[in-house]
Amino acid sequence: MTAAAAARTLPAAAERPALAERAEAVARVAEEHAARTDRDAVFPVEALAAMRESGLLGLLVPVEYGGLGGTVGDLVDVSIRIGRADMSTAMILAMHCQQVAGIVGHAGPRLRDELLPEIAAGRAYLASVTTETGKGGHLLSAEAQLAAEDGNLLIDRFAPIVTGGAHADAFLITLRSPGATSPAQVSLVYARRDQLDIAATGDWQPLGMRASHSIALRLTGTVPGHQVVGEHGEFSRIATRVFAPLAHIGWSACWLGTASGALSRVLTLMRGAGRGRFELGSELLLSRLSSARQRVDTVHALLRHTEQVFGAAADVSTPRVQLLLNALKMTAAEQCHAAVNDLVDAVGLRHGYLRDSPTRLEAALRDLRSAALNYHNDRLHLADGRLALLDPEVHLV
Repeated sequence: MTAAAAARTLPAAAERPALAERAEAVARVAEEHAARTDRDAVFPVEALAAMRESGLLGLLVPVEYGGLGGTVGDLVDVSIRIGRADMSTAMILAMHCQQVAGIVGHAGPRLRDELLPEIAAGRAYLASVTTETGKGGHLLSAEAQLAAEDGNLLIDRFAPIVTGGAHADAFLITLRSPGATSPAQVSLVYARRDQLDIAATGDWQPLGMRASHSIALRLTGTVPGHQVVGEHGEFSRIATRVFAPLAHIGWSACWLGTASGALSRVLTLMRGAGRGRFELGSELLLSRLSSARQRVDTVHALLRHTEQVFGAAADVSTPRVQLLLNALKMTAAEQCHAAVNDLVDAVGLRHGYLRDSPTRLEAALRDLRSAALNYHNDRLHLADGRLALLDPEVHLV
């Protein structure tokens, strides 16, 4: 079952506990610690604890396993709210939910029965291991070889970037399948932390997204054969139908939350304590505020449309749906960053460039600069050029 199909079978939001309060609780904790986690480039352990306690780690776990039975729309709502407080924390949750959707849609019954109740109870935060030296974050290939022996799977994997890897309870790891003859034959394997020897290397000192603590890890260990997710060599199906769509939708929601939160803080400052510091009749100021709002509204409209198309699509691998998903990611990455840049120009040096401003524009701009690089927009444009040739009628969805 694909994530889109699974989402359509879940109960309506009105039938579940209010998600807004859960997201609000996590957002408050994230915001309380955001300045420190950004300054020190440390993982938001307090926010993760709040996610565990709130049940949001089980947002996409079906209710029969003890989860919240959330939909992709719920993931969007939660990611936007937490993104307004701290983009790193929002991305951590969105990426975890992407991994959970892969388990829900493609893991075998034994693994689902073992793992999903643990996620729902807040005891299993999942990290993604897809990056590899020489290929970056390219999902559909792998260099490290997975070996099979006596019904077990032997893992030896180095990844230069693993978001939250030092704090994850378990990992979903891509490796070249046993007996593979090409890098495109990729398997996805689940491994608990206690099944692995984990060695961290290097340091994490990026421009933005500092609290994501996306360090390099070497993972070695042995896991039972049933912990492969889907069929060996068929990870491309999971990537196309779950990982890539939920990455683009979830990431875009986080970026939108960060941009809309920045705009809200600027407008609150202008209408409140800082009212006398700004010439609110300035045509240049008003134009820049208008531009920022237009960008935010454009991304929101495209995000909601894409969410609905993904949820209703019988086959999300068709060119028209893939083009829409890629367009969402690229547009959100560009326009959310541009909206905050407009706001920096609007409010000037004191409130646009300095760290101690209540607008927090400086941090938002640094964080959002990563958006176009997170599965690089240039790579998506190349993919979209090929996909466009497969849809000469230009079907719009």
